[in-house]
Amino acid sequence: MITMLADMSTDELSRTTSPTADRRLAVQTPLVRRPWVVPLVLLTVIFIGYAVPPYLALDPARARIQPMPPHASYYPLLVTHIFLGSVALLAACLQVWPWLRRSHPAIHRWSGRVYVTAALSASICVMIISPMGLHGANQRVANTMLALLWFATTLAGFRAIRRRRFADHRQWMLRSVALAFSIVAFRFWMPVAFAVFVPEIYTGAEVDPAALDQAIGLTSWVSWVVNLLIVEWWLHRRRTSDRSVGSEVGQPSSSRITTRGNPPETERVSAALVKPASSKSLRVPT
Repeated sequence: MITMLADMSTDELSRTTSPTADRRLAVQTPLVRRPWVVPLVLLTVIFIGYAVPPYLALDPARARIQPMPPHASYYPLLVTHIFLGSVALLAACLQVWPWLRRSHPAIHRWSGRVYVTAALSASICVMIISPMGLHGANQRVANTMLALLWFATTLAGFRAIRRRRFADHRQWMLRSVALAFSIVAFRFWMPVAFAVFVPEIYTGAEVDPAALDQAIGLTSWVSWVVNLLIVEWWLHRRRTSDRSVGSEVGQPSSSRITTRGNPPETERVSAALVKPASSKSLRVPT
C-alpha cells in the first residue's frame, strides 16, 4: 500500500518550482501512469465503510475495542479520533494524486488544509487515549510514538509549505500519510500476529491474555514502523538517483535547485542549471 503512495516521479518529489510550473507539466502524469490512485481510494473507502459504522450510534457497547478501558473520556476521544482520522485518510487520497495537485491547485490547497487540521487533531486524541490502553506497555508506547510522529511530520509539512519549500513539504507529507495509513496496515498485520502468537483465536480454544497482549503490542509497532521505513527507503533511493543523474550531466541534481519564492529571474537561472550543458558551454541568463 505505501509503495503505491510512494510511486511518484523524481520531479514530483524533488522539484521546488512554483505551482505554475506544476500546472504546465500536468499533461505528463495521466491517470494511467499513476495506477495506484484508484486502488488507494477504493481501499480507503472500503476501510472506512468497515471501521466507522459501529461508532455512528455513539454506543460504547458496539465499539470494536472490547473491553472498553474504564475511563470516561476514552470513548468520546476514540470516536473523535476515528471520525477525524477518516477525514484525514480521504483528504490524503486527494493530496497524493499528482494530476489533481497540478491541474487544480486550489483543491489541493483546501484538501491539504483539511488533512492538516484533521491529522493534528486526531493525533492529539491518540496521545491522550494511548496511555489508557489495556494491552500492556508495549501497545501504549507504540501508539504514543505513532501519535507524536504523526503530529510532528504533519506540522513539519505544513510549516514547509508556508515557507514555500515545496520539496520538503512533499517529503514530510509523504511521511505523514504513511503514518496515517498505519491504521489500515494494522488490519493486515493483526491476523498475522494472531496466527503466530495466539492461534487459539482461530480454533476457539482458550486464549492466553499475555500472548494476546504480545500480539497486539507487536502489531501496534509494525503497522507504522514498516510504513515509515518503506517511505524513508524510497526517499533515499530518489535522492541517490537524482545525484547520479546530476553527476552524469555535470550539473547539480534538481533536488538541490530551489526557488522558494524567489523572483522569476531566479527560476530561469534554476531552469537553465538543470538543463544538460551544450557541447561548448552552459549559458545562464542574467
